[in-house]
Amino acid sequence: MSQNFDIIIVGGGAGGFFTAINIAEKNPKLKIAILERGKEVLTKVRISGGGRCNVTHACFEPNELVKFYPRGEKELRGPFHQFCSGDTIEWFEKHGVELKIEDDGRMFPVSNSSQTIIDCFTSATKKLGIQVLTGQSVQSIYKSETSEGNFWKIETQNEQYICEKLVLATGSNPKMWETLQEFGHSIVSPVPSLFTFNIKDPRIKELPGVSAQVSVKVKDTKLTSAGPLLVTHWGMSGPAILKLSAWGARTLFEKNYQFTIFVNWLNDMDAEDAEVILKELKQEHSKKAVSKKSPFEFPNRLWESLVLASGISEETKWADLSKMQLQNLSNQLTNGQFQVNGKSTFKEEFVTAGGIDLKEINFKTMESKMHPNLFFAGEIVNIDAITGGFNFQNAWTSGFIVANSI
Repeated sequence: MSQNFDIIIVGGGAGGFFTAINIAEKNPKLKIAILERGKEVLTKVRISGGGRCNVTHACFEPNELVKFYPRGEKELRGPFHQFCSGDTIEWFEKHGVELKIEDDGRMFPVSNSSQTIIDCFTSATKKLGIQVLTGQSVQSIYKSETSEGNFWKIETQNEQYICEKLVLATGSNPKMWETLQEFGHSIVSPVPSLFTFNIKDPRIKELPGVSAQVSVKVKDTKLTSAGPLLVTHWGMSGPAILKLSAWGARTLFEKNYQFTIFVNWLNDMDAEDAEVILKELKQEHSKKAVSKKSPFEFPNRLWESLVLASGISEETKWADLSKMQLQNLSNQLTNGQFQVNGKSTFKEEFVTAGGIDLKEINFKTMESKMHPNLFFAGEIVNIDAITGGFNFQNAWTSGFIVANSI
């Protein structure tokens, strides 16, 4: 026996729940179900932001917000004018969840717990009579056109469902992408985004935990990034590196994650300006050892390492620096070359670049241009962002637009 619904949402994650709740609030008469393949719903919400759930980002201008999306910048401008970060804050407040802004603009529940978001969603689905069905892995989808109208038939491993409107909110799901290809949709092949760089280099070997404000560029490309960089046991991480990995997801994939980066530890200062400062320091601190204290705003351990890498011993005094050593040091500071051999990804930060080709979606409704009554929410489409709450904002915005259209 098949179960009949007005709307079925495949995917019990952030986008799926947000879509279902908004549809039910706008039209309580509709019979709605969420199908989730796992035993639990909202698992990515639970682990996101270190278990605190980075709900959105305090960037309230649609034209500014789109700049955080390596894929989807152009397409999201219209949707963000319909539902932006400010609307997200208001929505959660109406549903009893207060958010707070951190210094870097990320926004979290005041409770500092992702459970608050999960409780908000699960209690809303109960209150609105939305059926949440777990352990329902979709095996196949059929489109039926009859004299009584068109409908979708969804088969899971143990059930059959029929609905008039179908919403896919399955995230980066290769099996679902394959199914959509059978329906004629084009899929932009998935590659990883938001990863850290594996670098074995004596200059940073002893520096795990050290961080600095830097600018980074990838050799022989136009890829650049700026922000905090964190030295780790396996290489380099932090926002500057993660941003670079997001914007360069395809390019770095094509390079098989073997490439050279240039790190400017003085952020935007060039080698000539750095040399001028070093010459002034040579005059002022002639009797002091060069390696002893960092004259720049980054940790002493990093300074010491770069001094040694410039061929300057620990005891060398400023007065004894040769012209060549000064040049070496200014180069290490502003243009340090590091060889990247591979990447590392974390489960909770893992994002995939790729998905349904954006040309095949109507962004006013988030509906398929090929199949009426087929809608998409969240990361199933070829949209992804850097870290900071932006991927969730895409889920809320697309879910809200789907709900409005339905």
